[in-house]
Amino acid sequence: MKKVIGVIVMMAITIFLFEQQSSGQQTRAEKLGYEAGAKLLIVHADDIGLAQSVNDATEKAFSSGGISSGSIMVPCPWFIDFADYYNHHPDLDVGIHITLTSEWDNYKFGGVLPSTEIPSLLDENGFFYPTTEEFGLHVDPAEAEKEIRAQIERAISYGIKPTHLDTHMGSVLARPELIHTYMKLGQEYQIPVFIPRMLLLSFPQEQREHINKEFVLVDQYFMLDLDGPDASWEQEYDKIIEKVGPGLNVIIVHLAHDNAEMQAIAVNHPAFGATWREKDLDYVLSQKYRDLLNENHIQLVTWKEIGALK
Repeated sequence: MKKVIGVIVMMAITIFLFEQQSSGQQTRAEKLGYEAGAKLLIVHADDIGLAQSVNDATEKAFSSGGISSGSIMVPCPWFIDFADYYNHHPDLDVGIHITLTSEWDNYKFGGVLPSTEIPSLLDENGFFYPTTEEFGLHVDPAEAEKEIRAQIERAISYGIKPTHLDTHMGSVLARPELIHTYMKLGQEYQIPVFIPRMLLLSFPQEQREHINKEFVLVDQYFMLDLDGPDASWEQEYDKIIEKVGPGLNVIIVHLAHDNAEMQAIAVNHPAFGATWREKDLDYVLSQKYRDLLNENHIQLVTWKEIGALK
């Protein structure tokens, strides 16, 4: 991915049932009680459950109002810890961060299902492949669907009521069959599904028209480039906030404390590593961030609110 002012800015689509945004209808903003052209923003934390450090930082950001949503990695070791926290805070907006890759050098995880049920998803050591490309080369889509469904069901069994689905490292975008499964499961569980708009170009014209007609589009999403910002963290996020426009926007952040646990997990991975994540945390906890949201008349919303619009 090429760097564009230190930020990946991609159009995105949120697919969910029974909501249609066509001419003459109320906008989503109006349905939520705002003006028609209001700037709606979901500030979303990825990778909940990856580590205790991530959980602690995410809980702090939720409690301070610095984020409005997050998604959990069900196969990861600290999933149960956050599930317990969620059950004491059931109003949190938490989705499933569908996890089919394991990118860290010395910190690995496999599936929720037994390895005998999902052999194509696992490398020679029994862990998920480290890259989306390797996953895409080896995956049996039927096994991937079983594992995705198992992750959703495990989260539900621990008391989590998922507000949406999204995907770790874009792994479900690796094959057309997986994209179909992803959308199908969103429909089955009646929750939003987050997919880049650019994928519409890979669909036949008839399917694109159907998606545009039947499903609601997110207008913009923003995430720091893998290389990090050219300027300071604060300046880069300030620029992102100022780009938020009318409609539904999403900013994706990665939170953790820069401690020994996160440093060990992220060894040799400066992108989305320990220092990176603490800088993200510092920003969403800052007064400057809050002030900038107010100055730009931005309304924080949740996937739960968006998914409830019928």
